[in-house]
Amino acid sequence: MQESAALTATKIIHTIAWAFFASCILAIPIAAWHGAFRIACWLIAVVSVEVLVLAVNGMVCPLTKVARRYTDARHDNFDIYLPLWLARYNKHIFGTLFAASLAFTLMRWMGWP
Repeated sequence: MQESAALTATKIIHTIAWAFFASCILAIPIAAWHGAFRIACWLIAVVSVEVLVLAVNGMVCPLTKVARRYTDARHDNFDIYLPLWLARYNKHIFGTLFAASLAFTLMRWMGWP
């Protein structure tokens, strides 16, 4: 596979994986709001596995490491099809949303409004 095709394939896979995990994070408070705590817990577990993978890899996605093989570019979105600002602040934004989702789910589970 040519390097540019390999980079494109990596970026597509990385973007799909990002969309999946971002959707899981956004779905957690929705599930909790509706009292679907089993679903919320499964979503939390899925995202927690991704957090563990990031932690084990020095807070870098393994797909970023794959993309590095095919380009010398290192801007924040060289490895994913996201706007530069979102790629730059992705962990901050979705880390905060995940923490807030966990807190909201716990509050709903304990019977708070």
